[in-house]
Amino acid sequence: MDATENKKAIIVGIFLALGLIIFIVGVLTLGSAQKTFNKSIHVSATFDDVAGLKKGNNVWFSGVKVGTISDVHFSGPSQVDVRMSIDEASQPYIHHDAGVKISSDGLIGNKIIVIEGGSPKAPVVQDGDVLQTEKVASTDDMLKTLQQNNENLLSITKDFKELSHKILQGKGTVGALLADSTMGMQLKNTMKNLEATTQSAARMAVQLDNFSKKINTKGGLADKLLTDTVTFNKIQGAITQLQKTVNSASELTQNLNTASKQLVTPNNAIGVLLMDPKGATQVQTTLNNLQQSSIKLNDDLEAAQHNFLLKGFFKKKAKAQADSLKKAGGQ
Repeated sequence: MDATENKKAIIVGIFLALGLIIFIVGVLTLGSAQKTFNKSIHVSATFDDVAGLKKGNNVWFSGVKVGTISDVHFSGPSQVDVRMSIDEASQPYIHHDAGVKISSDGLIGNKIIVIEGGSPKAPVVQDGDVLQTEKVASTDDMLKTLQQNNENLLSITKDFKELSHKILQGKGTVGALLADSTMGMQLKNTMKNLEATTQSAARMAVQLDNFSKKINTKGGLADKLLTDTVTFNKIQGAITQLQKTVNSASELTQNLNTASKQLVTPNNAIGVLLMDPKGATQVQTTLNNLQQSSIKLNDDLEAAQHNFLLKGFFKKKAKAQADSLKKAGGQ
């Protein structure tokens, strides 16, 4: 019984082991067959640093897994060629001018290839194409930038600390304003004066607005000057006449000045009377002689009228004059 039971147990174990082996091989075979049935194309890209990317990692496009990394190898000094297997079903959506970059699957996950960009006008990617690479900041670069920012922040904090210390000590304009009460009062008075000036400017603006409204009042002189051409022409004519009067007065003044200059020269009779005392005496003597001669002439004529030879002539002449006066009075 013991030998038979042992034999049966061995047979069962062998069958279980064979079944397990067949199951594993079948799973692997089906997985390989599924990959075999999925057609794909191969594209590549060259990077200076793949940041730990390795064969078998995923390839993503627009948030969708479209392939895997099929090979990673050096192609030159500091150059790594990455070969990607892309599902043929995704080919129509990936264009030749698309770019590829290395990213992470999550915050600390495996490295992946991300395909992005591409113009719809460009042709679709083909088997064997080489895509352009985009440089992405690595973790070291980000740490360097963070370290530099920390240094800058430390420097700013130090400067601010020194500045606040100087302000508290009353140094500088701000410190003086905080520590010196006199300067603070001066600044306060300046602000009051500025406020008063602003209020005055506001009142002046209101007054100017009222004045402009009065100027624009319909029928006013300013309104007529600005809008009524007839009134403007009249005023312009009056100004022209006034200008002519001024010009005439100027000419009259000039003529009087010329005449006065001629009067004071001894080249004319009035100038002789005004400027030459001897000539003026002679003229006065001549006038006296003429007056005396006229008196004597009157006496001679009076005597002639009483002369019997001429007495009849004068009587006839007087009668004729009397008749003429009568006729003139009768008419």
